[in-house]
Amino acid sequence: MSPSNQIAAPTDFDFIMGAWHVRHRRLNSRLTGCSDWTIFSGTSRTHKILGGFGNVEDNVLYFPEAEVRAVAFRSFDPQTKTWAIWWLDGRAPHKLDVPVVGSFNGPVGVFFADDKLDRRPIKVRFTWNGNPGGNPTWEQAFSADNGATWEINWMMEFIPDKG
Repeated sequence: MSPSNQIAAPTDFDFIMGAWHVRHRRLNSRLTGCSDWTIFSGTSRTHKILGGFGNVEDNVLYFPEAEVRAVAFRSFDPQTKTWAIWWLDGRAPHKLDVPVVGSFNGPVGVFFADDKLDRRPIKVRFTWNGNPGGNPTWEQAFSADNGATWEINWMMEFIPDKG
């Protein structure tokens, strides 16, 4: 491919590049009618890979019971104009979660996957908001009724690490 025909790397996730302090809010039990949340902190550092067509987010989560490391891998498909996001958690180091796939409309990106929770099929939704002028946010939601209703079960707010 000649340079004049090359597609420019996407900038959708540029808002999350760098180092962050993270405020986590996680529902204690998913799809059970639970309304109790655990609030904890974390850190995150994101950098580009694949010539800008991907990125890696390295996380430390300070759960009340233990410190956990995790990573998100993101890659962009220029033909479909969609991103795929995989999650790898240090508590299950040989298991990549099913990727969520989606795209951005302005500063908001929405991504979906079919997965299982306790052996029952669910839909997963990630929502990223670059939140121009504010702190970026992310939320995860599950649906047990094929997307008719959604339960938000994890929210994150990213605060720039100025140190």
